[in-house]
Amino acid sequence: MPRLRTQAAKDRLLRRVRKQRLKYITVLPSLITILNGVCGFAAIAFAGRMAATGTNEFSYHKLQLPYFAMAGYMILLAMIADMLDGRLARMSKGTSSFGGQLDSLCDIISFGVAPAFLMLKVLEYKLAGFAELNPASVNLLQRFVWLAAAAYISCAAIRLARFNVENEEDESAHMSFVGLPSPAAAGVVASLVIFHQETLPELFAKGSQAYLVCENAIFYTLPVLTLALAVLMVSRIRYPHVVNQYMKGKKPLAYLLMCMLAVGLIIWFRQPALVLGFCGFTASGFAKWFYHRVLKKGALGTATEQPALS
Repeated sequence: MPRLRTQAAKDRLLRRVRKQRLKYITVLPSLITILNGVCGFAAIAFAGRMAATGTNEFSYHKLQLPYFAMAGYMILLAMIADMLDGRLARMSKGTSSFGGQLDSLCDIISFGVAPAFLMLKVLEYKLAGFAELNPASVNLLQRFVWLAAAAYISCAAIRLARFNVENEEDESAHMSFVGLPSPAAAGVVASLVIFHQETLPELFAKGSQAYLVCENAIFYTLPVLTLALAVLMVSRIRYPHVVNQYMKGKKPLAYLLMCMLAVGLIIWFRQPALVLGFCGFTASGFAKWFYHRVLKKGALGTATEQPALS
């Protein structure tokens, strides 16, 4: 009798598995989602390529860019794929749980592992020049960089898992994000690395005092900034959904002019515009939270504590 019950339970479990087996997927959105993950993997490969070859110059036909800059551009390309796959799935009415899970798995590669690995390799390349001068301080800095990278990956994974649990399928509900979106956090790291690799040598001669000051400012703030991005991703600070809030539906004519201006700035001043855009978006959410939760709340508390005039 117990054997019959066990067999019946196994049969029910097998029927349930067969019932839940995936049969159909939307091909085009899934391909673009996988492209997102492939771009993240390419960013990791480019970031590690310089250490293997001993050179920091990627050359393909007429394209010549530093490997670190190529890694940053791969992360930006992954962001474009991440924006397109969801839109295509909703337009074709092919949204599914499979697509959401696949998107998160690719996001952890492109916006979790890739930015952390890029930051790690950039700083390892910088610290290698100081290894012989002060080994103790370099060892301490390397540990801090590893800690920042591990914290970033962990918080990105938590951020994506929390989004999957709390996400609503209704697109009209996606007007804001709870916590800094992982693509925006990755964009901050990627844009700073691209700016350092491409724009900084054009502004100042390599080895000059101004170049060294800017280079050290970027390098030594990058791990601290990575830690701050990790905290913001798992925070409850709200960030606006830029497309749904500012570009969807009917808007005043000024919105079109502002969008044209933004596109023009990105085209003509690509690297500085990317830095200002990603860093400004990241700082805006924290600034609003700080104003409403700290400054405004403190001002209201002070006003209520004042005695009434008789």
